[in-house]
Amino acid sequence: MDYITLSAIGLTMGFFGGLLGIGGSAIMIPAMVFSFGENQHLYQASAMICNFVVGVSSTLAHHKANALHKPVLKTMVPLALVGIVAGVAWSNSAMFSAGNSYVLARVFGGFLVYVALYNGYKLYCSLRHEPEVDVSGHAIVSTPWVSGLVGLVTGLSAGLLGIGAGTVATPIQQLVLKMPMRRAMSNSAVTIMSIAWLGALYKNATLGKHGIAFEMFPEDNPVWISIKIAAIVAPTAFLGGFLGAHMMHKLPRNVVRMVFIVIVVLAAIRLLTVKS
Repeated sequence: MDYITLSAIGLTMGFFGGLLGIGGSAIMIPAMVFSFGENQHLYQASAMICNFVVGVSSTLAHHKANALHKPVLKTMVPLALVGIVAGVAWSNSAMFSAGNSYVLARVFGGFLVYVALYNGYKLYCSLRHEPEVDVSGHAIVSTPWVSGLVGLVTGLSAGLLGIGAGTVATPIQQLVLKMPMRRAMSNSAVTIMSIAWLGALYKNATLGKHGIAFEMFPEDNPVWISIKIAAIVAPTAFLGGFLGAHMMHKLPRNVVRMVFIVIVVLAAIRLLTVKS
């Protein structure tokens, strides 16, 4: 039954990710909490592995479509690498370690509130038939320090919360760099692919300090538990992503986004009320 649950989580995170262009961690981590209880450091470590897999597949598609903006990526990616190391180190600090892991879960719950508000704004724009951010008349801002700052914030968010950070990087690039949606999402995918592997290595290497235990694999060390979870979740997440990307042209996206917002709000409530 646990294998079926993990596979279903992967299918769901991939489907919404492909359909709405969001990071799968916003679904995976709360779903793990609902299904198996609070174990934030483990779930984030496993989610980072899945983020890398999803980032690679997305990057290949965006590269084929020639949608990348390489001048921004040249400074965005290196600073994002710095940011994800700092973010993982922060998540491992005394503020969130050992018995305080519930605090990190609550921080993630706060992030989900942002995700719900952001998607609510996108739904509002869609219902009013308005562009979310009109940058058609602006040149893309590619000043190194500005794009580097965007990368730093993206990496810090990814490292602290174990997310792909597309819901952070995409709107920031639109607002700060004046970048069209398609290119912003493409750059986000490349950035996620470029940094998730490092975050996954660092987070998994430090799991031992948090006293990780997981009922499904009680005899394994924390790193193997994280890898096994990712190995079960990733294949169905990949399939879900394919189905979601295909169905985005078939299903009424506003209805799906409404359902997603409800799910995220419920997940946020669950994480914000996690007990120590």
